[in-house]
Amino acid sequence: MTEKVTIADVARLAGVSRQTVSNALNSPEVVREETRQRVLRAVEELGYRVNQAARQMRTGRSRLIAIRIEPDRDGINGSVLDRFLHGLTESAALSGYRVLLYTADDDQAEVDTFEDLLGAYEPDAFVLTSTHHGDLRTTWLLNHKVPFVTFGRPWSADSAGAAHAWVDVDGAAGTAAATRHLLDAGHRVIGFLGWPPGSGVGEDRREGWARTLAAAGVDPAGLSRATGDDVADGEKAAHDLLRSDLGVTALVCVSDSLALGALHATRSPGLGGRPGGGAVERPVAVIGFDDTPVAKAVGLTSLSQPLTQAAAHCVALLTTLLDGQANPGEPPANVLLEPSLVVRQSA
Repeated sequence: MTEKVTIADVARLAGVSRQTVSNALNSPEVVREETRQRVLRAVEELGYRVNQAARQMRTGRSRLIAIRIEPDRDGINGSVLDRFLHGLTESAALSGYRVLLYTADDDQAEVDTFEDLLGAYEPDAFVLTSTHHGDLRTTWLLNHKVPFVTFGRPWSADSAGAAHAWVDVDGAAGTAAATRHLLDAGHRVIGFLGWPPGSGVGEDRREGWARTLAAAGVDPAGLSRATGDDVADGEKAAHDLLRSDLGVTALVCVSDSLALGALHATRSPGLGGRPGGGAVERPVAVIGFDDTPVAKAVGLTSLSQPLTQAAAHCVALLTTLLDGQANPGEPPANVLLEPSLVVRQSA
């Protein structure tokens, strides 16, 4: 059996004391960078593995970051947070953390889970997703002084003056870019398929479309439909817009699910094309949001969120909080990222 590598072995190879090795691994801020790198090289060469239980006893830190697994929905948009979770796990590992997963059906169930996890596993921090108006979770964590960051803005407050750190993707900038793309292609009457009122994300994405149309001299009134977030809902809402006398020639959608439904609608008799240059009809253009694998498979133009970058920012904000580097006199940090338009056959 291979002999266990100890901290003394690492210290001997690196030419430092055992205390220096411990500091390099647990409190790197007190060690010179040159020394820390020498210790890390020795750790890698010897294959040393830190005893996490012992580390927790010494530092009072579990090196765990907890995050909820999102409920399975239509199998399309659920992949977005799967990709974010993958990026979070990778970024956390690079910073010496592991990700602890849990499930919860609603805000109250998640708050109850916070208490259970803090009692049983003592995670150092939480990452919250799917933020919304009146979010109970952020209030509970703030009141209990538990470190956390959200992937999503605090929609119930002024985002810039929020009481906690957050990372988000600028949905309005994304739908504005999509609308400009369609305007540049010669479309004027551009419809929007969105979610019912009350969704901060949905309202943000609608705002980018409406603002850009108005700036181009097109009144957006009457050109949007609000519906549930599945393919059948998108198809029905697109039918409603395309069969109207508004002359809609293109659609910007709040999600790829609705966009896929819209694509189905455009295949219906009499809805597949609109007058283009001369007497030739051109297909109704459709743009989605989230750039899911389905979008790539069906040739759907869609907005891609920088999820790996967002996850890395979440971990960076958390480590700043946990290492005590945040300035208590300044408001919590926030990061707003822009999505990119991936152009395919649909628009």
